[in-house]
Amino acid sequence: MLQIAPYTACFSRILLGRTVSSKGIAYRRFATAGDGGGSQAVTAAHPLSGVRILDMTRIISGPYCTMILADMGAEVIKIERPFYGGDETRKWGPPFLSQSKDSIYFQAVNRNKKSVAIDLKRGKEVIYELAQKCDVLVENYVPGKLAEYGLDYAHLRKIAPHLIYCSMTGYGSVGPYAKRPGYDVIASSVAGLLHITGERDGPPCKVGVPVTDMATGLYAHGAILAALLQRQRTGLGQKIDVDLLSTGVSLLINVGSYYLNAGIEAQRWGTAHSSIVPYQSFKTVDGYLTIGAGSDEQFKELCQLLKIPDIAENSKFKTNKDRVKNRVELIALLEDLLAKKTSKSWMQHFDGASFPVGPVNGIREVFEDEHVKAIDLVKTLPHPCDGNVKVVGPPVVYSESKNDARTAPPMMGQHTDEVLAELLDYSAEQIARLRNRKVIE
Repeated sequence: MLQIAPYTACFSRILLGRTVSSKGIAYRRFATAGDGGGSQAVTAAHPLSGVRILDMTRIISGPYCTMILADMGAEVIKIERPFYGGDETRKWGPPFLSQSKDSIYFQAVNRNKKSVAIDLKRGKEVIYELAQKCDVLVENYVPGKLAEYGLDYAHLRKIAPHLIYCSMTGYGSVGPYAKRPGYDVIASSVAGLLHITGERDGPPCKVGVPVTDMATGLYAHGAILAALLQRQRTGLGQKIDVDLLSTGVSLLINVGSYYLNAGIEAQRWGTAHSSIVPYQSFKTVDGYLTIGAGSDEQFKELCQLLKIPDIAENSKFKTNKDRVKNRVELIALLEDLLAKKTSKSWMQHFDGASFPVGPVNGIREVFEDEHVKAIDLVKTLPHPCDGNVKVVGPPVVYSESKNDARTAPPMMGQHTDEVLAELLDYSAEQIARLRNRKVIE
């Protein structure tokens, strides 16, 4: 009978009462949150049901990409470094889960996956076998690192020509920065995003979440879907390169276009907008309220509700061009008016207005918001050691397909034996030998 030794204490509560045969060897399979008990499982309604992904990523960009694909039903096999704690984000805390000691950070981007602990150097042949069984491989190592192990695209395309190989790097595979390690805030700095973020007279500032990492993951997931579609026509895989710097520069959108086509160097605007006024946050009695008047008609309506209709007809503010030119005077007037009531009072006052308006919520307020609750965005998933974990579910809803959070982020190496036995048909003796040789954990 196979054992997943490192987690016997935690997993003893969730052993299934059945055996699964592999080469005539019977073993007990450990349950995951997607097994039995009425919990959700991948079905034909999931658009990526039947697609298998070898996930050799860690930190944020790669795991975020593969989580999106897993939500759509792909089987994601997350390869983690054994004996060193696996994905680095497992240690990014506090806070940590109380029993498994994994960081709560890790829980944010790793649901719906299986964790397999394999040493890439010693276990190269195992990775080869897994690659042959997978449709997609995603990795985010510094260019050249996987080539040292014979796990780069040049090697794998020979043994798995169907494989879609997605490399996610900091700066791409060519160019003078190619060998630099890629981290969100550094790439965002080089890409100019920090330069345009922050108060007008203040220092550069990063966004509160790793937006460049996440956007790179989004680009990668779309590219992978397109490559899967193309493979239906050609039967062949291909290599995809996605990098943080290119993503960051692409996120400059209008700011980049202003420089490229008009030679205009950007500045920081805080919550304000360079080309639309008013379009920013305003202080209220108890917080901040963000208001956007994207058209002259919306500005007229705002003035009417604020009981200053004459301002909308003033030649200094009548058109958006006028308002941008006389920004300082208009914003000072609006700041004085909006500072007299609470954010909630203003939201009630503006209810039904055609212009967009919303409070600047704290995180508690976000998850207590009536609309966030009504759309059932937060999901609770059973965890093998810690009872359950809460995650923010997929933001995309299909009318005819499933896209859902099904299983909690895995514990380190939770599925090593299961994947090797079920997918590669390894016997108990083969798995034991690999463990003794420290190929797997």
